[in-house]
Amino acid sequence: MEMLDNKFKNSLVHRSLSQTAQLYFGLVSLAFAGSIGMTFVILACALPQYKLWWPFFVVLFYILCPIPTMIARRHTDGAGGSNSACMETAVFITMGFLVSSFALPIVLARAGVIFWGACYLTLAGNVIVYLTILGFFTIFDMDDSDYAMW
Repeated sequence: MEMLDNKFKNSLVHRSLSQTAQLYFGLVSLAFAGSIGMTFVILACALPQYKLWWPFFVVLFYILCPIPTMIARRHTDGAGGSNSACMETAVFITMGFLVSSFALPIVLARAGVIFWGACYLTLAGNVIVYLTILGFFTIFDMDDSDYAMW
């Protein structure tokens, strides 16, 4: 009987270490993906044929995008359900930031301020960075992880 208890304890320890390793691997992968996305945005600004830093303004949207959702989650945690008016407003504002970050390079390219190649690099960076932000929210939203307290 004692041998079964030891096997059970060992399987719990190995499983939790494996889950922790998977969580760390996920975080490192998301950090790597975020740096690839930012590399695309910087390349859209810094390549010799483009030489304009206007596409870099999308970084402001990257910073502003998760803020309404984080504020609404903090506010609605004690108030009840997730379909509150506060959360719906936060999602609306977040989507406004997201659409604006995709629209800015397109408008700049249509106006002739930046080249279309810089626009495409910025849009590719947008997709990667926003998928990374979504991944971070998914990892931090898990209740069984050590990062849920952040």
